Amino acid sequence: MNGPRPRDLKPEPQIPNFPMPAPAQTRVIFKHIDEPGYTNDIECYLRHGGYETLKKAVQRPPAELIDEVKKSGLRGRGGAGFPCGVKWGLVDRKSGKPIYLIVNADESEPGTFKDRYIIHQDPHQLIEGTMIACFANNVKQAYIYIRGEMPEGARILERAIAEAKAKGFVGQNILGTGYSCEIYVHRGAGAYICGEETGLIESLEGKRANPRIKPPYFPAVLGLYQCPTIVNNVETLCHVRHIADIGGEAYSKTGTPNNTGTRIFCVSGHVQRPGYYEFEAGKITMGQLLYDVCGGPLPGRTFKAVIPGGSSAKVLRFGERYKGKRKVGSEMVDYDWGVEDVPMDFDSLAMIGSMGGSGGVIVMDDTVNMVEALANINAFYSHESCGQCTPCREGSLWMKKISSRMVHGAARKEDAALLKGVADQIPGRTICAFGEACSWPTQSFLIKFKDEFEAYAEAKKTLPADRRQLV
Repeated sequence: MNGPRPRDLKPEPQIPNFPMPAPAQTRVIFKHIDEPGYTNDIECYLRHGGYETLKKAVQRPPAELIDEVKKSGLRGRGGAGFPCGVKWGLVDRKSGKPIYLIVNADESEPGTFKDRYIIHQDPHQLIEGTMIACFANNVKQAYIYIRGEMPEGARILERAIAEAKAKGFVGQNILGTGYSCEIYVHRGAGAYICGEETGLIESLEGKRANPRIKPPYFPAVLGLYQCPTIVNNVETLCHVRHIADIGGEAYSKTGTPNNTGTRIFCVSGHVQRPGYYEFEAGKITMGQLLYDVCGGPLPGRTFKAVIPGGSSAKVLRFGERYKGKRKVGSEMVDYDWGVEDVPMDFDSLAMIGSMGGSGGVIVMDDTVNMVEALANINAFYSHESCGQCTPCREGSLWMKKISSRMVHGAARKEDAALLKGVADQIPGRTICAFGEACSWPTQSFLIKFKDEFEAYAEAKKTLPADRRQLV
């Protein structure tokens, strides 16, 4: 059928005029994702230069590879943004115990959907990056801990590892060097808390995934089986492959200072072109990403709020201004940003009170009721709390109970203050960061949209009786 599609017939949204259009994508990790004709078998990977970097890496001193990662400035892509080279440098190499490496493929943060595409479409990139990291850290045994809800991904990884072993890239006497390392795939049981590294380790050991107290149980010293352990995200290890290829110094020149390399953004919600996009870190703003790249809001609507780093990141409200000072080069300069002006990197998002997290950008337009959106988030975190710490176990449950009661027809004006009072008692009082993850949405929603929460009770009463209950 020729002619315009139905969407083309609708009025286009008003798009602000930005000083510069969005830059082109810099696809490094996602270079072959969705590429026509590219398949996930080893023969296709080898035709595209696969495992050449590993062949060169195993001829270099391991300490040299670690130094390259340190020079690159690579920060973890799983959520915390901790420098990868520093993490490797903290590993206890004097204890005489074996060192383990765990690939955190437990991609469970709502709004995040990048690692699964690497696993499904380019698994050998992950395996090559993992083997380089293992060789650099003298690891003889590595595990890929994959989310339980991704059975096809687990099957793809098992097949890819078998292919790599057959070619001598994994297993005994890798590439004739005398170095040996095995990789095993371990499926989780579908628990969000297993994304936390010590909870993941407990699960891998066959126990309930209760996160460990740090100190003393820092994985770099007392990790898997009480041995030194490195836990890296899928995307992070893919970056390691490219760092080993081009060198840490060259890698550090991409992105921006302290936010090097590329970042994959998973955009979901109320935009015209949701999807996954890869850009140099800090080289694209939120506005460029949402308007230029994702096509702006749906016809006839406007943006209301955005969560920039997965559901646990603090929400940002469109129309707000953020002012302060930031370091540019050697100088401190003033900034005055709207949400659209914020560079998409770890530091800039932290400066305005949120975080880059896992790169999951969740967009909400003016049709979204923020009370009901928060009720959905609270239900998730209440269900996923491991229950080990009282503030988190009880706090997440009570936030869920209060917000659920509100949206099911029994809201009170004082519920806004009650919700925030509960949320404020959780952060800093738990073993792991889940306490912050479950409380930050409530805290930020109530700060940014307090008026909507306080008016919700009256607004609910004006609805017809059959619409006061949220289904």
